[in-house]
Amino acid sequence: MIEVHDLSKRYGDQTAVDHLTFTVRPGLVTGFLGPNGAGKSTTMRLILGLDRPNSGTATIGGVAYHALREPLRKVGALLEARAVHTGRSAYNHLLCLAQSQGLPRGRVSEVLALVGLTEVARKRAGGFSLGMGQRLGIAAALLGDPQVLILDEPVNGLDPEGVLWIRNLMKALAASGKTIFVSSHLMSEMAQTADHLVVIGRGRLIADESVEAVIARSSGQSVLVRTPQPAQLAKELERANGPDTTPVTVTTAADGALMVQGMTAPEIGEKASAARVVLHELTPQRASLEEAFMELTRESVEYHAAQDLTAAPGPATTGSPSPSPTVQDAPPSAGSEAAE
Repeated sequence: MIEVHDLSKRYGDQTAVDHLTFTVRPGLVTGFLGPNGAGKSTTMRLILGLDRPNSGTATIGGVAYHALREPLRKVGALLEARAVHTGRSAYNHLLCLAQSQGLPRGRVSEVLALVGLTEVARKRAGGFSLGMGQRLGIAAALLGDPQVLILDEPVNGLDPEGVLWIRNLMKALAASGKTIFVSSHLMSEMAQTADHLVVIGRGRLIADESVEAVIARSSGQSVLVRTPQPAQLAKELERANGPDTTPVTVTTAADGALMVQGMTAPEIGEKASAARVVLHELTPQRASLEEAFMELTRESVEYHAAQDLTAAPGPATTGSPSPSPTVQDAPPSAGSEAAE
């Protein structure tokens, strides 16, 4: 189990992690989400003792990482897959790690087979592609068969087969009782992989709940309604609006179907029945995790690209330079390490 309590980290006048508290429990894949600059990587570094917090604690199994004996047997981590000696082969890179922790030589071959690198085990890691380097980093994290795995963007550079492989691996490890803490910017992947989510923005906790709960409280929830009497039903539903009720909005699609927000499918069915309106379809539309995430973190995004692509600058055709799109200034270099 990973426990983070009142954790804070500042770099000069920039706060990267702001009184963060959450728990990562065994038996689940916990996704760690947040916009660029939210403080995810800094939080992971604090958990692994690579940075010192200004306040608060981060423990693994009740113990700070630096106090763990033979840490690779307790915690496996992937923060930067390319952090390898480029002149060493994949086998020798893992062998050095294994020998530093008293792990058997045979374990090296086991993890190389597990990640699909057996055929290139004797090749220099410096010549590996991004995906191969990622697999080697995952092999290093799995080397000690740890109870806790901390993975930062593990699918980065993997092909579709590799993405499916790491997804199934994380699920299987969680099912065996291990603690899996994984950050990603790929919402579609997290929707298929994670059981629980910790969402942060500007270093602060935004959500700590199941994937289903995060999606359920999105305002993007709606109900698709098909009826031969759309105008009558829309009028009946909009009558439900009042000063003390959830706003009900009804929009009509090009094919005549109604999209209703602010009312559940059973409530719509009851209104239709009372008004003697025939229904042909009544289907709740589930918001995507991406939509829910965007809504949750709307106020925490630091870098905003121009939304109107037609206004983006193109090649200059006159002597006057084109105006640049408005983007928030990047944080000072002192905080660049902390930003992500």
